[in-house]
Amino acid sequence: MSLLTLTVVLALIATIATLMWGIGSMTTDGSYNEKRKERLMFTRIVIQVFAFVMLLAAVYLSTTG
Repeated sequence: MSLLTLTVVLALIATIATLMWGIGSMTTDGSYNEKRKERLMFTRIVIQVFAFVMLLAAVYLSTTG
């Protein structure tokens, strides 16, 4: 397994974990969700962008090499 493949897999796992964390915080009422909902959404979006860029890099490198 190459380093790029490992990075893509870890980024996808991080995206799923952050998504589950955000969904879990929305199911509970209270101050935790109110304080952290924007931060969790922003973090998930940043991780998704990183995962997408790494996925594009992996596809590009596999087609050119």
